[in-house]
Amino acid sequence: MKTFNLEVTPREEIGRKASKDLRKQNLIPAVLYGKEPIDLPYNGILRAGESVVELGDNKGVVVTNFTVSFDGVRKLIYSPEIFLVEIDIKGIGVVKAIVKDSQYHPVSDDILHLDFLEVFDNKPIIMEVPVVLTGHAAGVRAGGKLNQSLRKLKVKGLAGNIPEKLEINVDHLELGKVIKVGELKFDNIEFISPKNAVVCIVKMTRASQSAAATTGK
Repeated sequence: MKTFNLEVTPREEIGRKASKDLRKQNLIPAVLYGKEPIDLPYNGILRAGESVVELGDNKGVVVTNFTVSFDGVRKLIYSPEIFLVEIDIKGIGVVKAIVKDSQYHPVSDDILHLDFLEVFDNKPIIMEVPVVLTGHAAGVRAGGKLNQSLRKLKVKGLAGNIPEKLEINVDHLELGKVIKVGELKFDNIEFISPKNAVVCIVKMTRASQSAAATTGK
């Protein structure tokens, strides 16, 4: 994956009012998850921007709250590409992460909140990776139309093994044939998307149906 550098500022005030005030300043509230679960009540020392989120069963996790500017994340969020994000948290250091979730305003589509997940070299992560079809399908040469049903697929693997995109060659795909997730094989990653989900299909068109009928006579 490509790397995206992001500078952020820790925030100690959290909650709806604090987040609303930040948005008025064109800042976006964000949270970084990633530390191992801890026993509650937690009596350890929290650094600037850190807080504890309860998970249940007397367990919790220390998360880092911070703010980012819209300009700082625009190319990260509004992009078809995926990135490994190097978050430079003032006073704490650089942390590797991926975007876990993003929330948007229902009308303006402005970014309301971002969730990041810390990435560790020895722990697998789950990500949605863009699908790119390559080649010229045999069914298209016969007059059919290639339809791509899935633009992204969910995969699991170490961050260093997850590709920027999943290139799938369709040269062999004939009229009426499909490629399903279960047929795909890429080194060092596991597909989480349903195995029977259709990635692409070459559909019959009127022209191809006529050609087939003529050939069959």
